[in-house]
Amino acid sequence: MKKVTGLGGVFFKSNDPKAMNEWYAKNLGLPTGAYGTTFEWRHDDDPSKKGSTSWCAFPADSKYFDPSTKPFMINYRVENLVELVEELKKENVTIVDEMAEYDYGKFIHLLDPEGNIIELWEPKEDPEESGVME
Repeated sequence: MKKVTGLGGVFFKSNDPKAMNEWYAKNLGLPTGAYGTTFEWRHDDDPSKKGSTSWCAFPADSKYFDPSTKPFMINYRVENLVELVEELKKENVTIVDEMAEYDYGKFIHLLDPEGNIIELWEPKEDPEESGVME
């Protein structure tokens, strides 16, 4: 079973997310908005499939990265989150929350051995982009 398939996003805390977005837009050309920016790309093995990677500054007092005390979080894309979570539980990996499902995919959070929060994301495939229509 393939586990991580790519980087889904980089998230970090900032004292002033709006100013941070403006700095990155002005100096590095990132097209930032209220939720940072999203880099769109195509799958190497199937260019008809689209993917995305997010970059976002969170407020310094955000609780979203809890229980980690680190000011950042990495999001990894995965193929089968349900199956992967079962494997992680067998390995006694610390799972922080219950799996959540949204229109854009499934998510769960876990901690690595140094207490870094990790977000796993199984993107929901867009039927229009995959050639499959419901």
